[in-house]
Amino acid sequence: MNNLYFQYCPKLVVFNETLDKVLLAKRKGEQDYDGTFSFIGGKIETSDGGIVGGIKREKNEEIGTKAKIQVAQMPVFNAYFEKKDGSSMILPHHICKYVGGDIKLNDEYSEYKWVNLDDLKNFSPKIDTIVPAVEWAKRFIGQLRQEDFVTI
Repeated sequence: MNNLYFQYCPKLVVFNETLDKVLLAKRKGEQDYDGTFSFIGGKIETSDGGIVGGIKREKNEEIGTKAKIQVAQMPVFNAYFEKKDGSSMILPHHICKYVGGDIKLNDEYSEYKWVNLDDLKNFSPKIDTIVPAVEWAKRFIGQLRQEDFVTI
């Protein structure tokens, strides 16, 4: 596949209210990472009306409409990934804060966990980009103002 074509696939680094845990969900039936914990998020679609619209749709699909989070649109931590099928993805990781509400996973995931940041490096199985993305997000989250976030 031509690497000039890629999917834009935002991932959400969701911290709990006290910023000492991060939300991870275990992939189920996914060709590259079945049984592995990852951030929630997914591909932007042309019908989403923009990045925030796509993030909201993915959040609603993956953890439900009752779970509320705040998303910082900027800054983002970008990662590049080539799937086993040869397709390429740009994965912008957005800093998020959990506001509240019930988390109800869809069938893409088998379970979720709030993982303590002190335990994150040894937590397994997880996608390789989780630790650097969380470390990056932790450095920036204290610099963001409330008006930098959008609640979805």
